[in-house]
Amino acid sequence: MAPLLRWVGECSLTTSVRAAEPLRQTCEDPAVASTRDRILTAAEELMRDIGLARVTTKEIARAAGCSEAALYKHYRGKEEIFVRVLEERLPSVGPLIARLTEDPGDRNVHDCLADIAVHAVRFYAASTPIAASLFAEPALLRRHRAALRRLERGPETLFLSLTGYLERERRAGRLGAAADPAAGAALLLGACFQRAFLGHFWDEEPARDLDAFADGLARTLLDGLGGPGGTGGPGR
Repeated sequence: MAPLLRWVGECSLTTSVRAAEPLRQTCEDPAVASTRDRILTAAEELMRDIGLARVTTKEIARAAGCSEAALYKHYRGKEEIFVRVLEERLPSVGPLIARLTEDPGDRNVHDCLADIAVHAVRFYAASTPIAASLFAEPALLRRHRAALRRLERGPETLFLSLTGYLERERRAGRLGAAADPAAGAALLLGACFQRAFLGHFWDEEPARDLDAFADGLARTLLDGLGGPGGTGGPGR
């Protein structure tokens, strides 16, 4: 369970400013953009249906209505397509953290963490079925890991982004001086992943409403981090 938590629990590849940037900066005509979009749509559907491990570029191309050679004109391989699906097709949490890190505005820490928790649960609920099949085939996981390194992507970006946000709040005095941003990020992401995982395992929505879950999680986390907005009520 720990490897899956590390992968899916930290693997929102949209979760830093860098990760939110496109893998390729290109100016495309509508026909090219349409082909790329069809490929992503086909890949997302196949990954949801049979899992990432069993999907091939040949199957993706067939479902997208193009040749495999045409697919490779747009993407370097299945791993890049997987990254793009995560970035462009699944519920996004990374850009939210990036915005809050840059400037949270007048939002208090409690509200920011609750919002992040809601988005994280939705991301994990969408991504877990896609990525889980990799862990059934160790050799494929090793190849996938190597390909992601070549793409300069990795599963730690969400964790690092949230850690950076909490570190910023600590420097701003909105968390206790002794707060551990990395531990706080791990606790929040772990709780969100568990909720999403249990929902899939039992094939039913958890009894507790998502917003109530996020609110309670943020309050409890802030109690441990020494910030206003814990059980004593939202602070500024």
